Amino acid sequence: MPMDDKTLKSIPTLNLAFIGDGVYDLLVREYLVTHSSAHVGELNKLKVDMVNCKSQAEYMKLIVDSLTEEEFDVYKRGRNTKVNSASKHGTLSDYHTATGMEALFGFLYLKGRQERINELFTLIINTL
Repeated sequence: MPMDDKTLKSIPTLNLAFIGDGVYDLLVREYLVTHSSAHVGELNKLKVDMVNCKSQAEYMKLIVDSLTEEEFDVYKRGRNTKVNSASKHGTLSDYHTATGMEALFGFLYLKGRQERINELFTLIINTL
């Protein structure tokens, strides 16, 4: 059931990113399973290539101009959130951008906007 705006605004941004990471990961897994005949070990390598912070930062650049004002605000909140660690496979800037993207996907998921999530994910997939 979709959350109302007041409840969504009370959720810490890193918590939105936490759920958004899972949403995005599942989308990538579903895409790979339905578009590849690779075995599970190879699927996992492909998945890791698509969900690391460097890739997510690149994908975010592809979709940022398609965001609504509300979506962009959520992304910025996620991107600007203070984090206590960074990925060993990307820059701090990549990590912040990826966190913003994950927060956006988490926000849309909790808002019940699956169709919009699919639209944004399709924009990403169409660049591969």
